[in-house]
Amino acid sequence: MNRTIIVGDIHGCYDELMLLLAKLHLQPNDLLIALGDIVDRGNKSLEVYQYLRERPNTVVLMGNHERKHLQGILSYSQEIVQLQFGTAYPAFLEWLKGLPYYYTTPEAIIVHASLLDGMPLEEQREEVLCGTISGEKQLEKAYGNSMEWMQHYKGDKPVIFGHRVVNEVEITGNCWGIDTGCCHGRQLTAIELPGMRIHQVDGLANHWRAEQKKWQLPVLYSRNWKQMEFKAIRHQLKKLDYLQEPEARQILDQVHHWVVSLPQTWQLLTSAIEQFAASIQADENRNFVQEANQYFFKVFLYKANANNLKISDLEQSLQTPEKVLKLADALQANILSFPE
Repeated sequence: MNRTIIVGDIHGCYDELMLLLAKLHLQPNDLLIALGDIVDRGNKSLEVYQYLRERPNTVVLMGNHERKHLQGILSYSQEIVQLQFGTAYPAFLEWLKGLPYYYTTPEAIIVHASLLDGMPLEEQREEVLCGTISGEKQLEKAYGNSMEWMQHYKGDKPVIFGHRVVNEVEITGNCWGIDTGCCHGRQLTAIELPGMRIHQVDGLANHWRAEQKKWQLPVLYSRNWKQMEFKAIRHQLKKLDYLQEPEARQILDQVHHWVVSLPQTWQLLTSAIEQFAASIQADENRNFVQEANQYFFKVFLYKANANNLKISDLEQSLQTPEKVLKLADALQANILSFPE
């Protein structure tokens, strides 16, 4: 008899996945379903992706971590995976587009995160099914607390889900939560259908703790700080302030010093623009409008010529280091070099 094997959040724990499937004596005709969040945090996300993509008779659901990659919302764990995948990353993103948000068998409903009771699966919001922040807000709106959707589920079929880490398989009403935190060194869990039999293997290590430390410098170096908006840079600097490793600290301190120097930079650039505009206006052989129109910062030149250029004009328009550096280079203004 062919079985359906449903595996909880794998999060890049390839070795544990192989141990679990070996323990289950997985057969080619068995249907293997991964609940989503197959990547991020663990040490072998690429291997997990390749195995699940290449194995026949396999279904992978869209988790909130896959959705982050697909939408380009990259926090630290996604940035690590982007580096781990290298040239395979674009193909991974293309593959993600085809992932379903739910799957049903004769015995169960399978989703990554949650669902709203009484609503057909095809009408459920993707954000609820895969567990995004907006999906959590929908649950709060419906039930007061996003965690209470399980108590409100009245369907005959059990719902098997992951997303929320539990110390052991959580059975609430007719809902089974099986994300047992393998990437944190706990367990990887599977449910076998028919029969709702639980199978587990222990995590081999706290992979997420190790991966965070291992990838600190590569991620810091890979970030294109020059193209980040200043608000995002300040947020990242605050978020990473706990890092004390000398090389990481050097990078962050250099970026911080550059951002802190912005008030002086704005003053220097404002003066340089005013001088540039004055030099055009002072030359009787040059038409100011025609001359100013040649430059990408012509709006600043017009304002300077009208004695109406303010520092706030630069702050509102030049919201990334790259834009600031481009203007400084055009004006040949001597501002602080951005760290490479």
